[in-house]
Amino acid sequence: MIRVMLVDDQELLRAGFRMVLGAQPDIEVVAEAADGAAALELLATTEVDVVLMDVRMPHMDGVEATRRIDGPKVLILTTFDLDEYAFAAIKAGAAGFLLKDVPPDDLLSAIRHVHAGDSVVAPTTLRRMLDRFAAQLPSPDPVAAAELTPREREVLLSVARGLSNAEIAARLEVAEATVKTHLGRVLAKLGLRDRAQVVVYAYEAGLIVPAHRPKV
Repeated sequence: MIRVMLVDDQELLRAGFRMVLGAQPDIEVVAEAADGAAALELLATTEVDVVLMDVRMPHMDGVEATRRIDGPKVLILTTFDLDEYAFAAIKAGAAGFLLKDVPPDDLLSAIRHVHAGDSVVAPTTLRRMLDRFAAQLPSPDPVAAAELTPREREVLLSVARGLSNAEIAARLEVAEATVKTHLGRVLAKLGLRDRAQVVVYAYEAGLIVPAHRPKV
């Protein structure tokens, strides 16, 4: 059972999500909050796997709440796919973001994928965001990047291009389990949480340029 928390200051929206999620045999809404501060209080006493988090809320917004959450996966809910707050939330550790008018099937799929450890941000959408806000990105730690092996760097670049583990495995002619192992080492060495942050890192480090070509 996937335990979900809904965090949004619009009660009607929470009710709509609750109805969709409640009809699923493998998903249960275990908590709701109207702002980030209330969500953090509930998380201290409630077991939650996935948090559906609005960006703009009173008292504490979704970005700051995401930054303080340790454990549950966070999916950001936003009105616009180029919302700078959604970008900031991914930087803060969110597993991805969804538009508030997401079709029910896509919402359910996203929750299940995030629970399984995947990212739900479409690579093309994330790249558009990064192109728009590239000038605001801080520089990453070059020492950490230098610690990557050539194969780990290949995996990092492939993830940044939006390839799945299966596609990377086929391209590198290795087992999918091997790709997962390399990706796990990349995340550990660079201090990243998931695939979405790998894409962010690749842009920050200049490994992927605005034309979406690897830097030589």
